[in-house]
Amino acid sequence: YKKLIELKPDFFKAYNNLGVIMYELGRLEEAEVYFRKVTELKSDYAEAHRNLAVTLRGLNKIDQALKYYNNVKVLKPDTDFLSGTILYLKMQLNIWDDLQSELQELIKKINIGEKFINPFPTLSLIDDPELHRKVAKIFSNHKSPKSNLFPKISKYHNHKKIKIGYFSTDFNNHPVGRLTAELYELHDRNKFEIHAFSFGLDKKDETNTRIRKGVDHFHDVHKMSDIDLVKLARSLEIDIAIDLTGFTVDNNAAIFSMKVAPIQINYLGYTSTTGGDHMNYLIADKTIIPEQNKKYYSEKIVYLPNSYMANVSKVKMSEKLFTRQDVGLPAEGFVFCCFNNDYKISPTTFAGWMRILKTVDGSVLWLLVKNNSAVKNLKKEAKKNGIDESRLVFAQNMLNEDHLSRQKLADLFLDTLPYNAHITTSDALRVGLPVLTCMGEAFSGRVAASLLKAVNLPEMITTTQEQYERLAIELATNPEKLKIIKNKLANNLTTAPLYDTPLFTKNLEAAYQVMYEKYQNDLKLDDIEIKN
Repeated sequence: YKKLIELKPDFFKAYNNLGVIMYELGRLEEAEVYFRKVTELKSDYAEAHRNLAVTLRGLNKIDQALKYYNNVKVLKPDTDFLSGTILYLKMQLNIWDDLQSELQELIKKINIGEKFINPFPTLSLIDDPELHRKVAKIFSNHKSPKSNLFPKISKYHNHKKIKIGYFSTDFNNHPVGRLTAELYELHDRNKFEIHAFSFGLDKKDETNTRIRKGVDHFHDVHKMSDIDLVKLARSLEIDIAIDLTGFTVDNNAAIFSMKVAPIQINYLGYTSTTGGDHMNYLIADKTIIPEQNKKYYSEKIVYLPNSYMANVSKVKMSEKLFTRQDVGLPAEGFVFCCFNNDYKISPTTFAGWMRILKTVDGSVLWLLVKNNSAVKNLKKEAKKNGIDESRLVFAQNMLNEDHLSRQKLADLFLDTLPYNAHITTSDALRVGLPVLTCMGEAFSGRVAASLLKAVNLPEMITTTQEQYERLAIELATNPEKLKIIKNKLANNLTTAPLYDTPLFTKNLEAAYQVMYEKYQNDLKLDDIEIKN
């Protein structure tokens, strides 16, 4: 392509294709240069604007990405899933001006089956498991429809050890990698053979190194085609495949529609249903999916005791002792915090936080927002709600071990709805910081409640916005009550099942064995419940 450009410097498609190659190689800065060149050479070429937008998202230049997605909307308005992507970027920037009308349009489009939005952004916009199922089905039918490319897997003989395959793009310093690293190490090697299939770029960080050592076989497959990956998994006779990515970024849903294994599980990375019939099971718990909500999930439910979430029993924590001054917090006053991603902050949740600040004199809200535009927009929203912008304090990005340590300066973590704090709840509780949640209806809005129950702190779970605000104010204005909660949490941590990784592994393995026996005995798929 470079030679072609030398011969024909204005051939825009060569620049576009070079950009695609650089993107695939993870060289995003170079990809950006090539895509920008295409938009200069041929300003009405919608594909280049879209490619540039995707690349800018990858570089976390969200404002610019939004601009180029809007260009695509002008040039090619019928692009699949475009409107939903624009809405999601606006949530990342906390632009809420037309959100109510946009949400009404979103619900209408999902209900009539239009390719309007990807499933993952929907989790942070709507607390409705039925709509989550519908949008997953639309997306699944479009991106990874049932495939007959490969023959049905003829039953593998009864392996001496059940072959488990974990598939992910995130075997690195990512929430999924951090939560599951110890699980691989603890699997019973007398009963299981553990494979990891990594289709993400190799980041060679500390978590990646640990996972490579913790599995029996690590397959780096990010350069492999989907067809070759399916062939590899089948040649290894993987019995149970666990998709740890689901419909999150860089997902590889297509391989599961081709069937990489006779038993396929949706777990952890994507907290909802896949909507298709290629996934056999979804791992959850009774809090995450109560009996009356099972109908919204296309998979059979595996109910684990305690919480569905894998964890590590110990985390690396900085020994640095942070002061309020170090992190920009005022010397006095109650510190509410929320370290969730910016797109999880909904206008309803934020308005509630502002009412809490208004009632609790001298209090501040400590947030972890990674984008300057989002910071400006949240300050603007605070002013609209009658709160001085100085009462919002924005934490700087730092190493996770330092971030865990600085969290101890906060008094109370305020959770978000419809998309809760997940690993963020786990991290806060681990350092002794109580988390207050409002439990929703859908999976992603019930995770914090699951984790709170697993540290025996159910009194921090509310079910309405009013209860949530009332309890936040009560804990902030009643130091004795908050101290009781903190002491209870500190006492529970040593015995809490949430961080008992050997117990979690034993329960998960029991589920794997039930699935495997059902498969070997040609029994009908059904829900599975594991008891402690």
